[in-house]
Amino acid sequence: MGRKYFGTDGIRGRANGKITPELALKVGQAAGLTFKRGDHRHRVLIGKDTRLSGYMIEYALVAGFTSIGMDVLLTGPIPTPGMAMLTRSMRCDIGVMISASHNAYEDNGIKMFGPDGYKLSDEVETAIEKLLQDDLSNRLAPPRAIGRARRIDDAQARYIEFAKRTLPRNMELDGLRIVIDCAHGAGYKVAPQALWELGAEVISIGTEPDGFNINRDVGSTSIAALQAKVREMRADIGIALDGDADRVMIVDEKGHAVDGDQLMATIAESWHQDGKLSKPGIVATIMSNLGLERHLNNLGLSMARTAVGDRYVLEHMREHGFNVGGEQSGHIILSDYSTTGDGLIAALQVLAVQRRENRPVSEICHRFEPLPQILKNVQTRGGQPLKDAKVSSAIEKLRADLGESGRLVIRPSGTEPVIRVMAEGDDRDLVERIVDDVIDVISKAA
Repeated sequence: MGRKYFGTDGIRGRANGKITPELALKVGQAAGLTFKRGDHRHRVLIGKDTRLSGYMIEYALVAGFTSIGMDVLLTGPIPTPGMAMLTRSMRCDIGVMISASHNAYEDNGIKMFGPDGYKLSDEVETAIEKLLQDDLSNRLAPPRAIGRARRIDDAQARYIEFAKRTLPRNMELDGLRIVIDCAHGAGYKVAPQALWELGAEVISIGTEPDGFNINRDVGSTSIAALQAKVREMRADIGIALDGDADRVMIVDEKGHAVDGDQLMATIAESWHQDGKLSKPGIVATIMSNLGLERHLNNLGLSMARTAVGDRYVLEHMREHGFNVGGEQSGHIILSDYSTTGDGLIAALQVLAVQRRENRPVSEICHRFEPLPQILKNVQTRGGQPLKDAKVSSAIEKLRADLGESGRLVIRPSGTEPVIRVMAEGDDRDLVERIVDDVIDVISKAA
């Protein structure tokens, strides 16, 4: 059976378009029935980011879960990694995060975690999909067994304490001036508070959510405002989270951006020196820069590559025992602490390196010279040109032209009707020519 609702990160779409109250109610019922095991009183934890539609979806989910006999605990706005942590910590049967991550406010989504705090497997999502298409009216709880719902007041405080404990014992951030951009999203309270409690001077932007401004010209996908504020305030570092705070980008004291590849290199090298790496290497995606791979190899560390998506990175980490992984876009997974990407915790690990080495962020977060990397998109119909034999033959010839000194990655987008073409290598002119030639070949076949 094909998947109608679930994508690579839960269910996501336009509010009152794909994501309706009716769907949310049915998801609550279907997910609740899937996770009801045994006769104990089952509990579900529900958190959200700051989108206006979060209220609508939250109460529809409550109706769905309580109607099949599950009790519901509501956290209010909280980062996705906080939801994953609390689901496990509070011994809940399931956790639900209402968020569309870095998307604009018009979109929303429903992502779920099992009792272990990890995102659901394909098999579990498929089971929920099947129930979504069934009539569940005969599986509702009898009146005496209907669930209860209540808000919990200390969820944010619990997450703050959890995040602070990931720093080395007795390490403080006194003397550091930090600009934190919370994207008007789920981390708008907890991230500045955690940094302040650790002793930093904190300047906050993107902390005034109104239901509509999440990710608008702020956050990890739009860092110009953070760069300007870092320069204006002469800050030591800027930290940008996305709408649900599972992603981070860093800005150094000069206002220059630091991407996820440099962050992974910084953390991995530090953990390698401390003997904290569970395996001598990290896990990244096919989009991470070849410069990162070469740098790690020079340190005696490996870099495994997966398909794009933090869930694929995490799957490989769990299967092969790695504890550091992530994406160039800023999803950094440190499995010693979290079961998903955590922007705040990744930033704290970078700050720990800065404290220990007592050098500027521009130095500690510049571990390697990235190779020239060009990424362009070409409009197409569902990736069909890639199945054409002539196109495939032409692409292989261009890949051979690039040689062993570079990489060519071509993949259909999972969210847009485009094919993404990325090439990298030591020779920028050659890389640009290869990308343009590939796009020309695909365009003619589209």
